Amino acid sequence: MNRISKENYYLDIAQTVLERATCLRRVYGAIIVSNDEIISTGYNGAPRGRANCVDMGFCTREAMKVPRGERYELCRSVHAEANAIISASRRDMVGATIYLVGRNAQTGELLPDATSCPMCRRQVINAGLARVVIRRTPTEFTVVNVDDWIAEDDLLLPRDPD
Repeated sequence: MNRISKENYYLDIAQTVLERATCLRRVYGAIIVSNDEIISTGYNGAPRGRANCVDMGFCTREAMKVPRGERYELCRSVHAEANAIISASRRDMVGATIYLVGRNAQTGELLPDATSCPMCRRQVINAGLARVVIRRTPTEFTVVNVDDWIAEDDLLLPRDPD
């Protein structure tokens, strides 16, 4: 019997979690795993009690023709990583792994370029997570060492030498 890898086992679970997502553009599912136990799950959707894009029938960013990757403050959704982090205790997340899967909401196809946005990266760093495993295809994935995100501080601008 051929068993799937642990990474694909957890990615399959994250892919099931994304079935609850309510975004009209891209749906994501995330799970946090520590010591081979699922600590929490999250998917992208509006904050509790607020209308979801699927219920409203439109995406604000899409209606405003905002390009992908820009103006996240206009998005109604709390991202999957953020929801998973919110639902877990930091002491349980330190050194843990977050598994992330994304799909195109229109076509259902896996997103080979799925990744965490800059805001979610900061939350992953502060949560103390050690690795991010991102699904690329049904069996292939990328493992990101969170220390690399810390080292690649994209918000540091070169200082002007006076």
